[in-house]
Amino acid sequence: MTSSTPALDTPRPVGSVPRAVLLDMDGTLVDTEDFWWDAEVEVFGALGHVLAEEHREVVVGGPMTRSAGYLIEVTGADITLDEVRDLLNAAFLRRLDQGVPLMPGARRLLTELAAHRVPTALVSASHREVIDRTLRSLGAEFFATTVAGDELARTKPHPDPYLTAALRLGAEPAHCVAIEDTATGVASAEAAGCRVLAVPSVAAIPPAAGRTVVDSLEAVDLAFLRGLVTGPPARPAPDPAGGGMAETRP
Repeated sequence: MTSSTPALDTPRPVGSVPRAVLLDMDGTLVDTEDFWWDAEVEVFGALGHVLAEEHREVVVGGPMTRSAGYLIEVTGADITLDEVRDLLNAAFLRRLDQGVPLMPGARRLLTELAAHRVPTALVSASHREVIDRTLRSLGAEFFATTVAGDELARTKPHPDPYLTAALRLGAEPAHCVAIEDTATGVASAEAAGCRVLAVPSVAAIPPAAGRTVVDSLEAVDLAFLRGLVTGPPARPAPDPAGGGMAETRP
């Protein structure tokens, strides 16, 4: 691991790998997974329902439509999917407006990638409104492109978000490292054929072929990421939700 951040005018080495780094947002770069859960607890509490911790492990990292639908089903809440989505979105945005803490090591890693001119994308199931607000704290200047869940017909766990990001950056997915914190995001990146670095935030993620697991971004630097793409190329995993290429959090 590097002990200091390189100067911002450091040239990018010719033929350097990875060709691009694709990063999830919530729970990976910013510490907002508790924001989502607190919003869900608040909204369903107002409806007269107490959410159990076991529900949190199901909805973490999931697209809004799936998560909200699941919580309506398990609680029996008398509310429509559209209504609960609006309430959850409002509750979450109120928390965002109070400031977004970054995950340990996130700022240093983004600064190092920028210094070496490694193309970087933010790939999130969150809606554009949430991404744009979060970028005020995270730094929009670090990303060549951002992919929002409400801008695609299919988002995580389908591979479409990572395929879209790689295409925009002109990189083959097999030459990209995707950094994720949830099983849903890992499934999306693996289905796209990316090398995956998992940094679990709530639920454990086991190591697997083409997947590396670390406890924190503090253990990650560019040299570490290069080591992930020097072996045999990753093969796209089956679309975890079915369909060809292999939903949305606001």
